[in-house]
Amino acid sequence: MKALVIGVFVLFGALHLHAADVNVAAASDLNFAIKEIIHDFEENTGHNVRLTLGSSGNFFAQIKNGAPFDVFLSADVEYPKRLETEGYAVAGATFVYGVGRIALWVPTSSPLDLEKFGMNVVAQPRTRKIAIANPEHAPYGRAAVAAMQHAHVYEAASTKLALGENISQAAQFVQSGAADLGIIAMSLVLSDAMRLSGRYWLIPPDWYPKLEQGAALLKHAGPAGKAFHTWLRQPHAKSVLNKYGFTE
Repeated sequence: MKALVIGVFVLFGALHLHAADVNVAAASDLNFAIKEIIHDFEENTGHNVRLTLGSSGNFFAQIKNGAPFDVFLSADVEYPKRLETEGYAVAGATFVYGVGRIALWVPTSSPLDLEKFGMNVVAQPRTRKIAIANPEHAPYGRAAVAAMQHAHVYEAASTKLALGENISQAAQFVQSGAADLGIIAMSLVLSDAMRLSGRYWLIPPDWYPKLEQGAALLKHAGPAGKAFHTWLRQPHAKSVLNKYGFTE
């Protein structure tokens, strides 16, 4: 029995002998999906992922200033491509891991009628604050502005905007009551917390530029970072992304 225990311990140690840390910077619309993907990756590889969530534009600047990330999951594909062009990411390694969508979201208790008014709800007098991600550095914020412009309601809504540092903070503004509604990522809307506590109206995807989201492998990434970058292309990771509303 003692020999068996020692054998199991040695085998476990051998499986994790080459385990390493992976530093991942991910756009905050991935908050729920990426945590599920990371859990599966860690369990299957023994590697440990250190996740940082935030806005894609801020990560882009941090990476150029030497932030030690191995993999960058952006809310668009342009930031990763620019990192490739400027020599911070492995050339040719960037791929689109999913296409995001945006939706109007309000708490269940809200009097705002999304089904009746759709995007025009942002121009209603009782809509006083509209939460979006800051369009200066968040692709989802730029998509929200484009959608309002397409619907010809941006002028009426522009003075009501509450800008979140990223799309998760914009969602928190609505959840906390600091804003009446939000234009947020569908991937957040489909999380258990928001799906069970609110209502949404899916904004037609042709109202804003396609939200192709790119995964970049940064230049100094080691074998564990490369393994995680590859993992994101596997069927099990794609199924999680699909669950949270990302399309291909």
